[in-house]
Amino acid sequence: MGTAESTKRKQKSANPSTAQRERNSCTSMADHKDNIDDFKVQTAKHPNISSAPLRPHSEQSRDRSSKRLSTDSNGTSDGGMGGSSTPVELTALEESFRRFAIHGDTRATGKDMHGKNWSKLCKDCGVIDGKSITLTDVDIVFSKVKKKSCRTITFDEFKTALGELARKKYKEKTGEEAEAEVFKLIEGKAPIIAGVTRAVASPTVSRLTDTTKFTGSHKERFDDTGRGKGKAGRVDIVDTSGYVSGYKHQGSYEKKINKPTMAKPM
Repeated sequence: MGTAESTKRKQKSANPSTAQRERNSCTSMADHKDNIDDFKVQTAKHPNISSAPLRPHSEQSRDRSSKRLSTDSNGTSDGGMGGSSTPVELTALEESFRRFAIHGDTRATGKDMHGKNWSKLCKDCGVIDGKSITLTDVDIVFSKVKKKSCRTITFDEFKTALGELARKKYKEKTGEEAEAEVFKLIEGKAPIIAGVTRAVASPTVSRLTDTTKFTGSHKERFDDTGRGKGKAGRVDIVDTSGYVSGYKHQGSYEKKINKPTMAKPM
């Protein structure tokens, strides 16, 4: 009996510490919950407290265009073997190549150039002079340097093509000097935009818009120069002057009456 009573006393003495630990645990959980609720309230008041500011659309467009042109000389933008994306500074010749390569094609990346833009580059930069270098020569060189299964040329093939044209354009100079002269013609240049294409006049449209060929009531709406008369050409205006229609001496009577009299000499 004594042993059982001592065991019960030990259990009762141990129970207060266990209850105290449970109360402390509940208190810490309640404090943690309160902290979460406070954070939610602050987030609701300041929704952009931790978000980065949005960039303007113009800056995003500039970034896309710069990324489109900031590729290496071989037309690859993934970097070297390690997969690094270190930017490579472009030369003036390569920059001009990229500008002409993406001209007129929104899907072009600037890595290669098709024959149409190649001909435009040679024309806009003065490589074609009509004498030693013609448009036919440019097309022949393009077909010569490009691969058989491709319709475009890379930057390396582009320089090879310029070397072919340079030796033909500057026959009195060495190969390196001739290439340097042609490179100077292209470096820093951009495509020339001629302007808006004019619409071709259609005979049907010109016949419908020529006021000299109008008849009937439509003719009365325009004067001799083709300018519209406005309301006078659309509405019959009543003449309340008192003169019959077609009378050519309107106002002459008032001039006679109001004519100053000359004093007779004494």
